[in-house]
Amino acid sequence: MALSLPIDPAANDLLNRSPLALLTGMLLDQQIPMEKAFSSPYVLAQRLDRDPDARELAEYDPDALLEIFARPPALHRFPKAMTTRVQELCRALVDRYDGDAARLWADVADGGDLLRRVGELPGFGRQKAQIFVALLGKRYDVRPAGWREAAGAYGEEGAYRSVADVVDPESLRRVREFKQAAKAEARAAKD
Repeated sequence: MALSLPIDPAANDLLNRSPLALLTGMLLDQQIPMEKAFSSPYVLAQRLDRDPDARELAEYDPDALLEIFARPPALHRFPKAMTTRVQELCRALVDRYDGDAARLWADVADGGDLLRRVGELPGFGRQKAQIFVALLGKRYDVRPAGWREAAGAYGEEGAYRSVADVVDPESLRRVREFKQAAKAEARAAKD
């Protein structure tokens, strides 16, 4: 299994071979379409002229990295904030996992441990951490005991709630419908 979003095949390939690219795409997946978020690591790689590396990005000059993120088309709607978050993420990976994003999920004790590790990363609140645990389990066979429970509703089989459930244009449509319904429900609850 692997991630297969309706994006440039080369962008999908990067997500499937680079744990850092996958983690970066997940980090960027807020307030922009998921296709943009998960394509941005590929655009970053093109601008760097190589696959992103956690050590390199952690030590990159912040202003120079911002220029790379902000260059049209910007990698995110909020390039300055997201440049900072990506750099903080990479610094955490260097400090905790020797710069190897795959070590984040290697040798975890169980799903709760995986959720805790992901949730400790900069930019990953509980919901985003649960979605990433579901993504790892559903698309990358990272399935420690209790991973579905740790992922909450995002781990449910047959769900259409997040990027973890997107395998084709139809599933993307169903995920979008779910998100729109959830937003409408949240708005109605406020009124």
